[in-house]
Amino acid sequence: MDEETLKKWREAGKITAQALKFGQTLIKKGAVIREVCDKVDRKIVELGAKPAWPTQVALNHVAAHYTPDYDDNTTFNDELVCIDVGAHIDGCIGDCALTVDLSGQHEKFLKAVQEALKAAIETVKPGIEVREIGKVICEKIEEHGLNPIRNLGGHGIDEFEIHDEPRIPNFDDGNTTKIEKGKIYAIEPFATNGRGMVKESERANIFTLSDIKPVRSQFARDILACIEENFDGLPFATRWLIERFGLGKTQLAIRELDRLECLDKHPPLVEETKGLVSQWEKTFYVNDKGEVEILTQFEP
Repeated sequence: MDEETLKKWREAGKITAQALKFGQTLIKKGAVIREVCDKVDRKIVELGAKPAWPTQVALNHVAAHYTPDYDDNTTFNDELVCIDVGAHIDGCIGDCALTVDLSGQHEKFLKAVQEALKAAIETVKPGIEVREIGKVICEKIEEHGLNPIRNLGGHGIDEFEIHDEPRIPNFDDGNTTKIEKGKIYAIEPFATNGRGMVKESERANIFTLSDIKPVRSQFARDILACIEENFDGLPFATRWLIERFGLGKTQLAIRELDRLECLDKHPPLVEETKGLVSQWEKTFYVNDKGEVEILTQFEP
């Protein structure tokens, strides 16, 4: 990786971590969840990057891919809250997440994923098989009497590619793919007191443009052009479009684009048995010397 590109990865990671910690300060009982997500997205822009996806806030048994609708005024209460933030500079992406326990009753959930992530990163070196990282994560989570979520995990990251190969599991899945020098990775342990599997739930309000096809209506053409111009092939929220085009036009356009199979949907992922879920995540770079550089550095 050339130094100019690496500089962008480092800056994107720094901004992502700053935005995540800013979001953490906003997660309080009575705060409107949608407003928190919007403030974090704006903070990313203020700091000099773009959101790599809509800020996601998952409550209790929800693990990922949840962001509020435009008219959702739900507030935080006593939940276990996972906040997942991404920022990019010219496609160089930072990805990080943490969990806040507003109930004050689930400290072991936070410790489990914090310790699992720390141990996993300490294990990382060129040539190590990803299954070995997963084994360490699983062992740390199980020490706290919890289960890892087995169908979620870490991943490689490339320019404009959030989830690249390899998948880094949260248990020993037998994958012998090896960590390489000069690559960007994210590790994200998920812990639960449930079965340890997630499934899709509800309708999606996060999408990615996957294909460009001729569309019939003018407002669908306008919205398609907006998606192409502003979101760089990365995920976007319907509420972002509603702010620009209004509810009616956005709903009709999304319906048309979905029917033409132009969009990938990202519905919320929930723990199958409604177990509580915690998450902790950082992005790192394995340099040419085999050293691990945390790009989204933040403290609990």
